[in-house]
Amino acid sequence: MLENNDKSVENKSKSTVDSKITEETSKVVDAIENEVAEEAEKKDEKHEIPMLDFNSMELEKLVEELSKLIKNNPVQQIKANSDAIKNAFNSKFGKLLAEKKEAFLAEGGNSIDFQFSSPIKTEYNKLLKEYKTKRDAYYSQLEKQLNENLDKRNAVIDELKALIENADPKTMYNEYQQIQERWKAIGSVPRSRYNDTWKTYHHHVERFYDILHLNKDFRELDFKHNLEEKLKLITRAEGLLEKEDVNDAFKELQDLHRLWKEDIGPVDKEHREDVWDKFSEVTKKLHDKRHEHFRELKSKYQDIIDAKMLVIEELNAYDTSGNKTHNDWQKSIKEVEAIRKKYFDAGKLPYNKSEAVWQEFKAATKKFNSEKNVFYKEEKNSQSDNLKKKIALVELAESIKDSEDWEETTNTMKRIQADWKKIGHVPRKFSDDIWKRFKSACNYYFDKLHARKNELNKEQQDVVDAKKVFLDEFKVEEVATLENIQDAINKWRDLGRLPRNARHLDGKFNKVIDTQLEKLNLGREDIEMMKFKNLIENHLEQEDLKKLDNEQFYIRKKIDETVREMQQLENNLSFISNASADNPLVQNVRKEIQGFKDELDLLQLKLDYIKKLDY
Repeated sequence: MLENNDKSVENKSKSTVDSKITEETSKVVDAIENEVAEEAEKKDEKHEIPMLDFNSMELEKLVEELSKLIKNNPVQQIKANSDAIKNAFNSKFGKLLAEKKEAFLAEGGNSIDFQFSSPIKTEYNKLLKEYKTKRDAYYSQLEKQLNENLDKRNAVIDELKALIENADPKTMYNEYQQIQERWKAIGSVPRSRYNDTWKTYHHHVERFYDILHLNKDFRELDFKHNLEEKLKLITRAEGLLEKEDVNDAFKELQDLHRLWKEDIGPVDKEHREDVWDKFSEVTKKLHDKRHEHFRELKSKYQDIIDAKMLVIEELNAYDTSGNKTHNDWQKSIKEVEAIRKKYFDAGKLPYNKSEAVWQEFKAATKKFNSEKNVFYKEEKNSQSDNLKKKIALVELAESIKDSEDWEETTNTMKRIQADWKKIGHVPRKFSDDIWKRFKSACNYYFDKLHARKNELNKEQQDVVDAKKVFLDEFKVEEVATLENIQDAINKWRDLGRLPRNARHLDGKFNKVIDTQLEKLNLGREDIEMMKFKNLIENHLEQEDLKKLDNEQFYIRKKIDETVREMQQLENNLSFISNASADNPLVQNVRKEIQGFKDELDLLQLKLDYIKKLDY
């Protein structure tokens, strides 16, 4: 007589199975079975998509990767990747948002009025919404499908029960095989009903085989085949004990449990308890090995936690009291980043282990950032003043960049460039713009200046070349008259002014002129004045006012020295006043005095000539 109460059947089946194994092993097997049920429901969600280094990507790249992820992969397989993108995006955008808010407050804004919108954030939110919509639709459909599969499996169980109640020895085995194929073809069911559904089905399968006495050959053949297959599963399970990767071994064990339950039928009563005990015992050994593995991981995690806590202590103890300047803080920022790197280098922890440590790490980092922000908020005030000063220099540079007063403008440009370097930092949002304006104005002027110098250099070289040719020709000419000499002087000047590095050519030309003048039948005074005038004209042509001043100073000094020398001789002459005028000594003194008078007249002529010049 068949039981009509399914719950009673299931409880009886479970009681029978549990009586065959120890309580501890039973708990282990139940745990494995529950995980198998959960994996069965999520079999389409296995993650096989490569995990990229999203933390190193910029916001635009993260949005691009999220778009590709949603577009190119089943929605149920992208959770891990989308969560990683989400964490990276929120971290980077949060940092950007904090910087924008800090800049807003530094400019005098009120915190309650702060708003910040970003096209990239809008695009990100749109993609996230698309992902959530697809995900919710998928899981809604999955839930519906799982419940439909549950109904199908319950219907198959009812068919099996009906087959047992209305057993026809001629057809029952074939009908059972058809039922078994339909059972295997049905997909996953909700994990909360997976084990109970299977136990109910398996209970009725064993009942079916127990009454299959009329087809003894079929029954024994199936029992033998099923026993062989289950022994193979036990052998495979024992082989997993030697596998180094505990997680892979455990996943394979779950697959073996699935095969044991779904694909292989019962064995004869004589072997049922024995094979199940062996399979359960191997399951427990693998479970214990996995448990030990996680216990070792836990110990390793503690080492990582301890290392991270040391980093947190170092961060909390970091002293910024001596930081007075921007450079001090920049140095500290680099040092703190190096300390923070040690935190991440210490190793990764699972979320349930890392969250508390992470919060302490964030608090220690926040402590440093708060101290840094106090400094830079005060720095913002001085930066605003610096901005005004630099804008003034920019406007000055832009106002004189087209000037052709080369000497004055060049000096001014050099001065404001030096002043720019002395002014401190300005707010970051303005620094690039004003620097580009300032650099552009300065470059514009100095490019013009250099272009002009290049043109002048070419013109000056032409003058040098022309005067060298003229000098070489003039040296070999026989100049006989004053007019020829004056004409040569005029031609020399008409060729142009020599650059500073070639003015020695003027000296060479003057020496040739002096030589030619010496050949003329002229008085000493005329020759000296012509030489002098030629020299002065050269200074005027070169606009060398310093040499003109020096020349005037030299003449005045020479006049004073000549007057003193002449007065000394006249004084000496007074001591020999009784001497005869024919006395050679007296004559010699009078001759020297006359020479000084002639020299004095020539010097005075030179001085008068310079004084008449308007320079």
